[in-house]
Amino acid sequence: MKRPEPVQVVKQRRDAALQKLVKGVPYIQFLGIQIDRRGDELTGILPYDDKLIGNPMLPALHGGVTAAFLEVTAIMELTWSMIWDDMEAGKVTEGAPRIVLPKTIDFTVDYLRTGLPRDAYARARVNRSGRRYASVHVEAWQDNRTRLFAQATGHFLMPQRNG
Repeated sequence: MKRPEPVQVVKQRRDAALQKLVKGVPYIQFLGIQIDRRGDELTGILPYDDKLIGNPMLPALHGGVTAAFLEVTAIMELTWSMIWDDMEAGKVTEGAPRIVLPKTIDFTVDYLRTGLPRDAYARARVNRSGRRYASVHVEAWQDNRTRLFAQATGHFLMPQRNG
């Protein structure tokens, strides 16, 4: 019987795979988005920055920033679920080929209330993921998880998988 890997080895492999995924998208760094991992669950974090304000009179987060944050979170969650088995088998490494991200087909955002000048959080749920197509729902909040300020649904074209 094969012994389970030490927990630190598993955590390091998962964290390295997530870093590889995030580093592959320069726009994530530009916006300052962070992805927090707890087990297999990802949370997008958009730390507040003055450059993210669209209306300084309110002040309010720019709608485009909000939409981009939701879309990035959705794509990261979808890709994370797509690479999970390969990652667990140790096939997602620094030397492995670049991870190909799903392409957005459409993305509909519901702005539910003003995004305040503070940190924002988002979680996505994959509704359907097949070989060619996927549907994802994502929700964003700031101070209270039950008071969403935006949500979105996106449809994505999945990259071709080898093997």
